[in-house]
Amino acid sequence: MKRSFIVIFLVSVFTSCFSQDVVTLEQAITLALENNYDVRIAQTNLKAAATDNDYSFAAFLPQLNAVGNYTVNDTDQEFRFENAANNRSGNAKSISYGGSLQLVWTLFDGTRMFATRERIEQLERQGSLQVKEQMVNTIAAIITNYYDVIRQKQQLRAIQEQMLVNEERVKLAERKLEVGIGAKPELLQARVDLNAQRASIVQQQTLIVQLKENLNTLLDMKLPVVYDVADTILINTSLQREEVFDKVNTGNYSLLATQRSLFISQLTMRERKAERLPILNFVSSYNITHNDNVRLINPFSALQSDFQGFNYGLTLNIPILNGFNTQRLVQQSKIVYDRQQLLYDQQRTTVSAAARNAYINYQNALTILAIEEENILLAKENVSIALESFKRGSTTMIELRTTQQSLELAYNRLINARYNAKVSETELLRLSGALLK
Repeated sequence: MKRSFIVIFLVSVFTSCFSQDVVTLEQAITLALENNYDVRIAQTNLKAAATDNDYSFAAFLPQLNAVGNYTVNDTDQEFRFENAANNRSGNAKSISYGGSLQLVWTLFDGTRMFATRERIEQLERQGSLQVKEQMVNTIAAIITNYYDVIRQKQQLRAIQEQMLVNEERVKLAERKLEVGIGAKPELLQARVDLNAQRASIVQQQTLIVQLKENLNTLLDMKLPVVYDVADTILINTSLQREEVFDKVNTGNYSLLATQRSLFISQLTMRERKAERLPILNFVSSYNITHNDNVRLINPFSALQSDFQGFNYGLTLNIPILNGFNTQRLVQQSKIVYDRQQLLYDQQRTTVSAAARNAYINYQNALTILAIEEENILLAKENVSIALESFKRGSTTMIELRTTQQSLELAYNRLINARYNAKVSETELLRLSGALLK
């Protein structure tokens, strides 16, 4: 009865796995780049910077304004002359309205407009680098989570494989007890170990479900409610130190974005220095005015008058003294530039150290993986020999259980070694920007 239960349980586990849709790593990455919130937020910031850059040419265009006016004058007036008979007083009312077109075109502002446009363009490029940086970080997170699910699946299969050995232990202990050459404590211990592995399977399945949910969260829940992943952890064992370090120096998006910030601060300083220079503007306007004198006191005033005209010229604004505000802004921009230089140097050192450590971890992980792959074969062979010896009665239950525990530890080390090697590889590719093709 117990044997039937175990068989049914294992069949149900494997049937459940094979009945689920398998999501590949490439599919998960594609969904993440389309739906991950951090990526979408970075892309939104880039759109804002791109919009500013699209209109940056306006710094070279003139300003054209239309002005309209409508005025009513209602005043009491009194005119006195030497001849009192000519004195006049009363209420006068007039209405005037008109409009004008005013144009101001900056011809020279100390090259500030050029620096401003270039700074806006660099902000868009920096935004593009920040989007790529977020994409690389997201891809690395997807790879890490995806292979963590595979790691736990492999751990589940290892537990199931070891449970088969424990089932055999239980059957052998029962037979020995039936023929009078066994001891009940051995049977009880075998059943305890078997039940412990059953509980471990349930816990492992729960952990796998939770990890799948975490992976789905990174994809904005775009995966099916129930899905499966691949079974194998694929590792690139051919990464070369020189090639990786060259890519880190030229392709690390975080470092490139920081370098772009340094250039932007340099352009800001150039803008501030331009404020010390004169500003030459071309100005022009076209004016139309109409006056209606509704009530007149002065008989020499016109009932209506119309004015229209066109004027143009140049204005030169020479900054002389503004409370040393320009000097203060120039000094502040220089401080910002120096600070950005320090941040860039710091980031370059940090990335370089991270790359060196990542490559050391990568090499060590591959070495450990090779050792554990050899070790698992030895542990399996040892359990097989111990089980056969136990059947013949030449090995005790304690010795068999010890070999099982060694196999369990060997499985754990091997599975973790595979995962750690993949994580180390992923970190190297993330630092070099190679995850984004």
